[in-house]
Amino acid sequence: MRVFLGMILGAALTIAAAYYWDSMRTSSAAGAENRPMVNWDVVQSNWNVVKERAQQGWAELRARVDRS
Repeated sequence: MRVFLGMILGAALTIAAAYYWDSMRTSSAAGAENRPMVNWDVVQSNWNVVKERAQQGWAELRARVDRS
């Protein structure tokens, strides 16, 4: 249990550190050094897809349970 908690905490800290690093840097089209590490628009759209699929899966599971 501690291993899984540690992995989840480590992933959350990594994402938080990347977000903090990107938010502190100013983006500029001229310099490659100022580009963000992560394209947060893509991350947000992918996260929305994951949430929608999870909601659909949960709804299907509840429908199966209700039919039983």
